Amino acid sequence: MLMDPTLSVLLLSWAWRPEIILSLGLAAMVHLVGRWRLKQRGSERLVRPWRSVSYLLGLIVLWIALMSPIDILSGQFFFMHMIQHLLLVMIAPPLLLIANPMPIAMWGMPSGLRREVGRWLRPEATFRRAVRALTTPGLVWLYFVAAVVGWHDPNAYNATLEYDLVHDLEHLTFFFTAMLFWWHVIGVAPHIHKRLSQGVRVGYVLSVVPVTAVTGIVIAFASEPIYTYYTTVPRLGNITVLEDQMLGGVIMWIPGSMMYIIAALVLISQLVRDEEQKKLLPDSGWGTDEMSRTSGYDNQDGTAVEVSGGY
Repeated sequence: MLMDPTLSVLLLSWAWRPEIILSLGLAAMVHLVGRWRLKQRGSERLVRPWRSVSYLLGLIVLWIALMSPIDILSGQFFFMHMIQHLLLVMIAPPLLLIANPMPIAMWGMPSGLRREVGRWLRPEATFRRAVRALTTPGLVWLYFVAAVVGWHDPNAYNATLEYDLVHDLEHLTFFFTAMLFWWHVIGVAPHIHKRLSQGVRVGYVLSVVPVTAVTGIVIAFASEPIYTYYTTVPRLGNITVLEDQMLGGVIMWIPGSMMYIIAALVLISQLVRDEEQKKLLPDSGWGTDEMSRTSGYDNQDGTAVEVSGGY
């Protein structure tokens, strides 16, 4: 079976955008310079190889999402647009953030800029207080959910495909709200907020699953095209508009939800590991009068007594 000639061309097309190339190149350069400087200072913990591998992989994912044939095909297929969003929201941000890039980026900056950014992040700085007020976990959750749901409104979504500026705004909104969301989940620098406990982070990341799943289900089971833009472009291959829409909805529903579930499982495994690594009280410690009092029982006859202070 011969492939559609237009589809064949699109599969080999790359959108070489100078502003994206320069942004990703600058991010990589700052990281590598900062890594080298920190290594020279003996800060081995901050520059472990896996951190740089994760960070650079995150930049590569952004490059693939924004300039590969995925971006070109997103104007022809709804399901390709969903794959692009998944890369921007659920793959690239965690890869970038688990590398804890802020300290490395600070040392990759020119010394004058590094000192200036340091002043912005001082506890008493107006900038830090403003960022703290605007990026609480609750507000970030609202920003993120509003971006995910809002951009899937038919009118907003059609506008992203008709106007390049709106499309770029959609991508920026998805990426930066996702970075804020995963910043709270992963808990890396800058530590402007009190770090969420492991259990709260599990709940936080799972709270997005219903939003993603319901949106995907609504799209997948729609009986008519929701995004009319795709009815106005030539159909490539043998996939219909409804089949394309159903596939895109399923991608958002199942793989999209699974990414958050996987993150929650990783957090739970860390929580279990931390509990297992806590030192157990030696056997000899259990027979002391102090332990008997704090455990709620009299040491002599086993009768219950009140624990002062409580828990």
